[in-house]
Amino acid sequence: MINPTISRFGYPATLVRDYEHWVVLLRPAQVTAGSLILAARSDATAYGALPQAAFTEQGLIVGEIEAAVRRAVDYERINYLMLMMVDPNVHFHVLPRYSGSRSFAGLDIADAGWPGPPDLQSAVTLDEAQIARCIEELGSVWPAAETKMR
Repeated sequence: MINPTISRFGYPATLVRDYEHWVVLLRPAQVTAGSLILAARSDATAYGALPQAAFTEQGLIVGEIEAAVRRAVDYERINYLMLMMVDPNVHFHVLPRYSGSRSFAGLDIADAGWPGPPDLQSAVTLDEAQIARCIEELGSVWPAAETKMR
């Protein structure tokens, strides 16, 4: 199932990985290099409304995300923001955090908020070619799937 929030973040063009209960999308506006969206496939608008199996799968996916993004941009910290004000379906903004800037898929992106909260207004909006390059780069470092992909 593809809910409105998943569509709003550019699916299917931004799809990095597709799982039974979740999708991992490249965030089209990169707050920091390697910014992602982890979105529940469900129509749920409350985190607690997800089925238990989604929570189990999420734990495995988070490990895959962190391994891949560490390989891609060597972050120092990682933030998971569940904002759900504009886009109401359950999703997290996954923001690698680092001092300075990082090169990712031919782009140099600074973490404008470091060491404080992420500066969401400083995001770099990617074009279609840049999105494709970022997804390709993440795919090349993504760990072997431990979770059941669709």
